[in-house]
Amino acid sequence: MSFVRTFDGAEPMRLNKWLGQTGVCSRREAEGLIADGLVSIDGETVRDPGRKIEPGQTLTLNDRAQATLASGVTIVMNKPVGYVSGQPEPGKVPAVRLMTAANRVGEGAPPSRDASLPPIGRLDEDSHGLLLLSSDGVVAKAVIGPQSELDKEYLVRVDGRVSEAALSRLRHGLELDGRQLKPARVTQIELQQLRFVLTEGRNRQIRRMCELVGLEVIDLQRIRIGPLKLGSLQEGRWRHLTPSEREALVRR
Repeated sequence: MSFVRTFDGAEPMRLNKWLGQTGVCSRREAEGLIADGLVSIDGETVRDPGRKIEPGQTLTLNDRAQATLASGVTIVMNKPVGYVSGQPEPGKVPAVRLMTAANRVGEGAPPSRDASLPPIGRLDEDSHGLLLLSSDGVVAKAVIGPQSELDKEYLVRVDGRVSEAALSRLRHGLELDGRQLKPARVTQIELQQLRFVLTEGRNRQIRRMCELVGLEVIDLQRIRIGPLKLGSLQEGRWRHLTPSEREALVRR
Protein backbone atom coordinates (compact mmCIF):
# COMPACT_ATOMS: atom_id res chain seq x y z
CA MET A 1 0.00 0.00 0.00
CA SER A 2 1.28 3.48 -0.88
CA PHE A 3 2.39 5.87 1.84
CA VAL A 4 0.06 8.90 1.97
CA ARG A 5 0.47 11.92 4.23
CA THR A 6 -1.03 15.41 4.30
CA PHE A 7 1.27 18.36 5.02
CA ASP A 8 0.10 20.14 8.18
CA GLY A 9 2.74 22.86 8.35
CA ALA A 10 1.80 26.52 8.58
CA GLU A 11 4.08 27.60 5.70
CA PRO A 12 5.16 25.94 2.42
CA MET A 13 8.27 23.78 2.76
CA ARG A 14 10.72 22.22 0.35
CA LEU A 15 9.60 18.68 -0.34
CA ASN A 16 12.96 17.01 0.32
CA LYS A 17 13.30 18.91 3.61
CA TRP A 18 9.83 17.90 4.79
CA LEU A 19 10.36 14.24 3.95
CA GLY A 20 13.62 14.36 5.91
CA GLN A 21 11.95 15.96 8.91
CA THR A 22 9.05 13.51 8.99
CA GLY A 23 11.47 10.59 9.34
CA VAL A 24 10.17 8.76 6.26
CA CYS A 25 13.60 9.03 4.66
CA SER A 26 16.62 11.30 4.54
CA ARG A 27 16.80 14.35 2.28
CA ARG A 28 19.21 12.50 0.04
CA GLU A 29 16.88 9.51 -0.22
CA ALA A 30 13.97 11.86 -0.90
CA GLU A 31 15.86 13.44 -3.79
CA GLY A 32 16.47 9.96 -5.26
CA LEU A 33 12.81 8.97 -4.97
CA ILE A 34 11.70 12.24 -6.54
CA ALA A 35 14.20 11.90 -9.39
CA ASP A 36 12.83 8.40 -10.10
CA GLY A 37 9.27 9.74 -10.34
CA LEU A 38 8.06 7.85 -7.27
CA VAL A 39 6.60 10.84 -5.41
CA SER A 40 3.42 12.77 -6.15
CA ILE A 41 1.59 15.74 -4.66
CA ASP A 42 -2.19 15.75 -5.01
CA GLY A 43 -1.85 13.13 -7.74
CA GLU A 44 0.79 15.02 -9.75
CA THR A 45 4.20 13.36 -10.11
CA VAL A 46 6.97 15.60 -8.78
CA ARG A 47 10.50 15.54 -10.19
CA ASP A 48 11.95 18.70 -8.62
CA PRO A 49 13.35 17.99 -5.11
CA GLY A 50 13.16 21.71 -4.39
CA ARG A 51 9.43 21.83 -5.04
CA LYS A 52 7.52 23.22 -2.07
CA ILE A 53 4.55 21.43 -0.62
CA GLU A 54 1.71 23.70 0.48
CA PRO A 55 -0.36 23.37 3.67
CA GLY A 56 -3.16 20.88 3.11
CA GLN A 57 -1.58 19.20 0.10
CA THR A 58 -1.23 15.40 0.14
CA LEU A 59 1.98 13.58 -0.66
CA THR A 60 2.07 9.99 -1.91
CA LEU A 61 5.02 7.61 -2.11
CA ASN A 62 4.08 4.82 -4.50
CA ASP A 63 4.60 1.09 -3.91
CA ARG A 64 8.02 1.05 -5.56
CA ALA A 65 9.18 3.87 -3.27
CA GLN A 66 7.97 1.85 -0.30
CA ALA A 67 9.93 -1.19 -1.48
CA THR A 68 13.05 0.95 -1.90
CA LEU A 69 12.77 2.12 1.70
CA ALA A 70 11.75 -1.24 3.16
CA SER A 71 15.26 -2.55 3.72
CA GLY A 72 17.50 -1.07 6.35
CA VAL A 73 18.39 -0.88 10.00
CA THR A 74 16.69 0.70 12.99
CA ILE A 75 18.52 2.14 15.97
CA VAL A 76 16.97 2.54 19.45
CA MET A 77 18.55 5.41 21.38
CA ASN A 78 18.14 7.17 24.71
CA LYS A 79 18.75 10.70 23.46
CA PRO A 80 20.08 13.23 25.96
CA VAL A 81 19.05 16.88 26.09
CA GLY A 82 21.21 19.01 23.79
CA TYR A 83 21.17 16.74 20.75
CA VAL A 84 18.88 17.24 17.75
CA SER A 85 17.04 14.30 16.21
CA GLY A 86 17.48 15.03 12.52
CA GLN A 87 19.35 17.32 10.15
CA PRO A 88 21.08 19.88 12.41
CA GLU A 89 21.19 23.61 11.94
CA PRO A 90 24.64 25.21 12.17
CA GLY A 91 26.08 24.81 15.64
CA LYS A 92 23.74 21.97 16.62
CA VAL A 93 24.86 18.39 17.38
CA PRO A 94 22.93 15.51 15.74
CA ALA A 95 22.01 12.44 17.76
CA VAL A 96 23.73 10.19 15.21
CA ARG A 97 27.07 11.37 16.67
CA LEU A 98 26.30 9.18 19.68
CA MET A 99 26.28 5.99 17.60
CA THR A 100 29.79 4.86 18.45
CA ALA A 101 31.04 1.44 19.51
CA ALA A 102 31.68 2.81 23.01
CA ASN A 103 28.02 3.81 23.41
CA ARG A 104 26.58 0.59 21.99
CA VAL A 105 24.57 -1.84 24.09
CA GLY A 106 24.35 -5.42 22.83
CA GLU A 107 25.42 -6.90 19.51
CA GLY A 108 25.74 -5.28 16.11
CA ALA A 109 28.25 -2.96 14.53
CA PRO A 110 27.74 0.80 14.58
CA PRO A 111 26.29 2.18 11.33
CA SER A 112 28.83 3.63 8.91
CA ARG A 113 29.50 7.35 9.17
CA ASP A 114 27.70 8.01 5.88
CA ALA A 115 24.67 5.84 6.71
CA SER A 116 21.32 7.56 6.25
CA LEU A 117 19.32 7.13 9.45
CA PRO A 118 16.58 9.77 9.73
CA PRO A 119 14.58 10.01 12.96
CA ILE A 120 11.24 8.19 13.05
CA GLY A 121 9.34 10.83 14.95
CA ARG A 122 11.27 13.82 16.20
CA LEU A 123 12.34 14.47 19.77
CA ASP A 124 13.18 18.11 20.44
CA GLU A 125 16.67 19.25 21.38
CA ASP A 126 15.47 20.17 24.87
CA SER A 127 13.70 16.81 25.37
CA HIS A 128 15.22 13.40 26.06
CA GLY A 129 14.39 9.73 26.00
CA LEU A 130 13.37 7.13 23.42
CA LEU A 131 14.36 7.95 19.85
CA LEU A 132 14.21 5.71 16.78
CA LEU A 133 16.52 6.33 13.82
CA SER A 134 15.93 4.12 10.82
CA SER A 135 16.45 3.51 7.13
CA ASP A 136 13.56 1.02 7.19
CA GLY A 137 10.57 2.57 5.43
CA VAL A 138 8.20 -0.09 6.76
CA VAL A 139 9.09 0.82 10.34
CA ALA A 140 8.69 4.51 9.51
CA LYS A 141 5.22 3.91 8.09
CA ALA A 142 4.21 1.82 11.11
CA VAL A 143 5.32 4.49 13.59
CA ILE A 144 4.44 7.79 11.89
CA GLY A 145 2.29 6.84 8.88
CA PRO A 146 -1.24 8.25 8.59
CA GLN A 147 -2.77 4.89 9.48
CA SER A 148 -0.52 4.35 12.50
CA GLU A 149 -2.31 3.63 15.76
CA LEU A 150 0.84 3.52 17.89
CA ASP A 151 0.70 5.77 20.92
CA LYS A 152 3.66 7.52 22.52
CA GLU A 153 4.16 7.93 26.25
CA TYR A 154 5.95 10.81 27.97
CA LEU A 155 6.86 11.82 31.51
CA VAL A 156 6.59 15.59 31.84
CA ARG A 157 7.67 17.77 34.76
CA VAL A 158 5.93 21.14 34.84
CA ASP A 159 6.00 24.44 36.69
CA GLY A 160 2.64 25.96 37.60
CA ARG A 161 -0.61 24.92 39.26
CA VAL A 162 -1.89 21.57 38.02
CA SER A 163 -5.66 21.96 38.45
CA GLU A 164 -8.43 19.57 37.48
CA ALA A 165 -9.60 22.15 34.95
CA ALA A 166 -6.14 22.21 33.36
CA LEU A 167 -6.01 18.41 33.22
CA SER A 168 -9.45 18.29 31.64
CA ARG A 169 -8.42 20.74 28.91
CA LEU A 170 -5.19 18.85 28.27
CA ARG A 171 -7.16 15.64 27.78
CA HIS A 172 -9.63 17.13 25.35
CA GLY A 173 -10.59 20.49 23.92
CA LEU A 174 -7.33 22.16 22.91
CA GLU A 175 -6.47 23.45 19.45
CA LEU A 176 -3.08 24.05 17.86
CA ASP A 177 -2.65 25.99 14.62
CA GLY A 178 -6.42 26.16 14.24
CA ARG A 179 -6.89 22.39 14.36
CA GLN A 180 -8.47 20.33 17.11
CA LEU A 181 -6.11 17.93 18.85
CA LYS A 182 -6.96 14.29 19.25
CA PRO A 183 -7.91 13.25 22.80
CA ALA A 184 -4.89 12.63 25.02
CA ARG A 185 -4.51 10.55 28.16
CA VAL A 186 -3.03 12.84 30.79
CA THR A 187 -2.61 11.83 34.42
CA GLN A 188 -0.92 13.47 37.39
CA ILE A 189 1.57 11.07 38.94
CA GLU A 190 3.35 13.51 41.27
CA LEU A 191 2.68 17.07 42.41
CA GLN A 192 4.49 18.56 39.39
CA GLN A 193 4.80 15.53 37.12
CA LEU A 194 2.35 14.41 34.45
CA ARG A 195 2.11 11.37 32.21
CA PHE A 196 1.04 12.06 28.62
CA VAL A 197 -0.04 9.35 26.15
CA LEU A 198 -0.56 10.77 22.65
CA THR A 199 -1.63 9.27 19.35
CA GLU A 200 -0.30 12.16 17.26
CA GLY A 201 2.92 14.13 17.14
CA ARG A 202 2.40 17.77 16.26
CA ASN A 203 5.37 20.14 16.44
CA ARG A 204 6.37 20.64 20.11
CA GLN A 205 2.87 19.48 20.97
CA ILE A 206 3.16 18.80 24.69
CA ARG A 207 5.02 22.02 25.43
CA ARG A 208 2.46 24.05 23.50
CA MET A 209 -0.46 22.21 25.12
CA CYS A 210 0.92 22.99 28.56
CA GLU A 211 1.42 26.66 27.67
CA LEU A 212 -2.27 26.89 26.76
CA VAL A 213 -3.27 25.88 30.31
CA GLY A 214 -0.67 28.02 32.09
CA LEU A 215 1.98 25.37 32.69
CA GLU A 216 5.66 25.49 31.74
CA VAL A 217 7.43 22.28 30.81
CA ILE A 218 10.63 21.88 32.82
CA ASP A 219 11.53 18.37 31.68
CA LEU A 220 10.13 16.07 29.00
CA GLN A 221 11.10 12.42 28.53
CA ARG A 222 9.66 9.97 25.99
CA ILE A 223 9.56 6.49 27.50
CA ARG A 224 7.53 4.44 25.02
CA ILE A 225 6.56 4.19 21.35
CA GLY A 226 3.76 1.65 20.94
CA PRO A 227 5.06 -1.69 22.29
CA LEU A 228 8.65 -0.45 22.41
CA LYS A 229 9.81 0.82 25.82
CA LEU A 230 12.90 2.80 26.75
CA GLY A 231 13.48 0.40 29.63
CA SER A 232 16.93 0.36 31.21
CA LEU A 233 18.79 1.82 28.21
CA GLN A 234 21.04 4.47 29.73
CA GLU A 235 21.11 8.04 28.50
CA GLY A 236 23.45 8.50 25.55
CA ARG A 237 23.47 4.76 24.75
CA TRP A 238 22.02 3.01 21.70
CA ARG A 239 21.26 -0.47 20.41
CA HIS A 240 19.87 -2.22 17.35
CA LEU A 241 16.14 -2.91 17.18
CA THR A 242 15.60 -6.66 17.50
CA PRO A 243 13.62 -8.67 14.92
CA SER A 244 10.88 -9.37 17.45
CA GLU A 245 10.61 -5.67 18.32
CA ARG A 246 10.38 -4.77 14.63
CA GLU A 247 7.62 -7.33 14.14
CA ALA A 248 5.71 -5.92 17.12
CA LEU A 249 5.93 -2.37 15.69
CA VAL A 250 5.01 -3.32 12.15
CA ARG A 251 2.10 -5.68 12.83
CA ARG A 252 0.02 -3.18 14.79
